[in-house]
Amino acid sequence: MTQMSRTEQKFADLNQPKLWSGINAYRSDPLLVDITSTMAKPLRDDFEAIGRYVTSPEAQELARMANQGLPQLRTHGPRGERLDTVDFHPAWHALMRRSMAAGLHSSAWENIPAESGRSHAVRAIRFYLTAQLESGHLCPLTMTSASVAALTASPGIQKEWAPKIISRKYDSSNRPWMQKTAVTIGMGMTEKQGGTDVRANTSTAERVGEGVYRLNGHKWFMSAPMSDAFVMLAQTRDGLGCFLVPRLLEDGAANGLRFQRLKDKIGNRSNASSEVEFNDTFGFALGPADSGVRTILDMVTLTRLDCALSSAGMMRASLAEAVHHTRGRKVFGKPLFDQPMMTRVLADMALDVAAASALSFRLADAFDKARDSAEDAAYARIMTPVAKYWSCKIAPALIYEAMECIGGSGYVEERPIARHYREAPVNAIWEGSGNVMALDVLRVLARGKDLFEQLFAIFMRDLGPSGKKTVDVLRAAMSLCERDEGAARMLVEQLALAAAASELYRLGAGRVADAFLESRLAAGWRSTYGMLDSRFDSAYILNLLYPAAI
Repeated sequence: MTQMSRTEQKFADLNQPKLWSGINAYRSDPLLVDITSTMAKPLRDDFEAIGRYVTSPEAQELARMANQGLPQLRTHGPRGERLDTVDFHPAWHALMRRSMAAGLHSSAWENIPAESGRSHAVRAIRFYLTAQLESGHLCPLTMTSASVAALTASPGIQKEWAPKIISRKYDSSNRPWMQKTAVTIGMGMTEKQGGTDVRANTSTAERVGEGVYRLNGHKWFMSAPMSDAFVMLAQTRDGLGCFLVPRLLEDGAANGLRFQRLKDKIGNRSNASSEVEFNDTFGFALGPADSGVRTILDMVTLTRLDCALSSAGMMRASLAEAVHHTRGRKVFGKPLFDQPMMTRVLADMALDVAAASALSFRLADAFDKARDSAEDAAYARIMTPVAKYWSCKIAPALIYEAMECIGGSGYVEERPIARHYREAPVNAIWEGSGNVMALDVLRVLARGKDLFEQLFAIFMRDLGPSGKKTVDVLRAAMSLCERDEGAARMLVEQLALAAAASELYRLGAGRVADAFLESRLAAGWRSTYGMLDSRFDSAYILNLLYPAAI
């Protein structure tokens, strides 16, 4: 018997299951395998490779070190000179290097033949799997990918910057962007006095040349401060404008960005987030000087998709860890997994994870098809805030419940689930809180009510006999919102549940879809997990969605 096997036997005798490690996150997810079954084999092989990597001990150790070795701000050098640089743990750079090589920041824009027509959907799978490892480093990759949408407002700038943005050769050197093999792009929207109300921003931009402005002001929250440039909003004489602001000038001098401090955040700790003041900082206009909100919303829309995907991925990893633990731990003479209440709690959570995952993937698919399909365009417009709202909103509570299933040993920093739990709230707050998402849906209701008819046609088609009743409830909720703005969250949640159920049925999820529909849309309100009716086979649901590791 080897030393490792003696150790494992010792822990088995102590009723301590193996850690959730070395189990392929892709291959062990039947729903994901089914969703990707029509994709080319090289893509599925790529998903398998990522699935193996994200649960490997080596990758998990990188994630642990990146979150314990926090970024450090250096405002000044030994001579008193301004530095305004942030030092990251080597593990952060290792995670960034791997994810950029996988194209998480670029593949949506690369026109790869094997991904033609499905670039957002393919990237969504990679992003979802990587979120099961570590989400902090995904923040700059999300912004970098989404920034291309904002840069399209100024074709000249896009042509100049795009080759560096989509390069997969990670370059963390502190040099001007044109000297680097690849760049990352951050975002600066939030200010102290305005927050979400970006039209209240007080930062100013004065035109000094054709498409060139000089910016002055501050940003209360600017993530990934070592990005090579930032998409920022500032007030021009014509209105609120959007700008691409390099961190360094062509000669290597600082571009007037002075970082005041790094935020001491609850989660997202591997990633630095800063407060910054800027004086006489040069930026390039993206679009007309008064179109800043419209321009940056093209970027924000893509980041909201990533928020939904990240939340779904973290929920999947956390519940997989809990299911694995309960299968290997005995209580009162039999596996915890087989205890009736535990089985029902886990199955109840499994329904939400499957629904959030399916909904997020369906949204990514709609992004791919929106240009050629009115139905998918309507889906993308309405369901982006809805999926972002619901997937991000349920994640903290679900991950906590998974932690409770593990018990006291789940409440320690050594387990991946602790990292996911601390990370979960940021996706609900970043790029628009729940109320902001609900207000976005109300804007569609006020300006493009006909888009809802496209969505309802999908529900009627996919939900079968339940379609009409579901749509009738949604119509009633819409009418209520037209009279009472405060009811918007009810409409958004009902839309999320209906869309998730619709997608589960479209995927052929059978009894899983039935259980989700009847427990979420046909039942009364509930606030905790474990409320599944006995007529649903909880053990079947769990074993289908979380098969025992071989």
